Amino acid sequence: MKEENVNFFEKVYEVAKKIPVGRVTSYGAIAKYLGAARSARMVGWAMNASHNMDDVPAHRVVNKQGLLTGKHHFDGTNLMQQLLENEGVVIVDNQIQNLEKHFWDPFTELE
Repeated sequence: MKEENVNFFEKVYEVAKKIPVGRVTSYGAIAKYLGAARSARMVGWAMNASHNMDDVPAHRVVNKQGLLTGKHHFDGTNLMQQLLENEGVVIVDNQIQNLEKHFWDPFTELE
């Protein structure tokens, strides 16, 4: 993997670690915060690569519609959903309900 990709992944992890319990953000919101607005897919790759890191809450990163698009990367059939539900997030048909209530935007929450 290229050096700049490794550094980008580390920056993604630093943002993800700050997502509060019971809140979620999107791949695109993290990319935008890092000044790489068109790199949402790279954020997804970083989240996928983080599953052996206990301190990166990858389950709190979803797509912009609140869909659990990364759930197939978690062990077990519904682990991502179970982790979010344990934090009080309601999910119906793989989609977060009341996304605006749970959404955490690093652009406005961090600085």
